[in-house]
Amino acid sequence: MKKIAFVLASLLVAACSSTHKADTAAAPQAAPQTTASPATASATPAELAASKLASELQGLQKESVYFDFDKYAVKPEYQDAIQKQASFIKEHKNDVVTLEGNADERGSEKYNLALGNRRAIAVLKSLERLGVPASQIRTVSLGKDHPRLACHEEKCWKENRRVDFAHKLN
Repeated sequence: MKKIAFVLASLLVAACSSTHKADTAAAPQAAPQTTASPATASATPAELAASKLASELQGLQKESVYFDFDKYAVKPEYQDAIQKQASFIKEHKNDVVTLEGNADERGSEKYNLALGNRRAIAVLKSLERLGVPASQIRTVSLGKDHPRLACHEEKCWKENRRVDFAHKLN
C-alpha cells in the first residue's frame, strides 16, 4: 500500500511540474530536450513495477459483472472479465478481493441484501472454478445502498445490478 501511495505521489508531483500549452505559447520556444526527464530518469525498477501494478489494479477495479433483473446467474459475456480478475489474484498471493454484490432499488431491503449476496457468491464460485483460493476472496452484499446511477428507470437499474471487485494488496 505504501508503494502505491508513493507512486501516486510521484505521479502527482510529475503532473504538477508539467507546463500547459497556453503558458508556453507566448514564451519563446526553447530547443527540444533530448535527455529523459528527471522523473523518468530517476525511477527505479521497483517504482516502475509499483506504477504498473497500480495502473493494473485501477483497471481491474473499474470492471463489474452485471446481472438481469431478479437474477444472480453470471452471464457468459462476463467470463473474460472474471478470467482477468482470476489471473491477477492468482499471480498476487498477497491480494484479497472483496466481491461487492449490489441490487437496484426495487424490492425490500432484506430481499436486496439477499440478492446482492447471491450475486457475490455466484462470482466467487466462478473465481474458484478458475483456481482462485477461497482464502483470497471475501463477499459482501451492499443491497441497494450503493447505486452507481440514481434514477428510477431501467437505464439506471441495470447499472446497479452488479458485482464490483475491490482489491486489497497486503
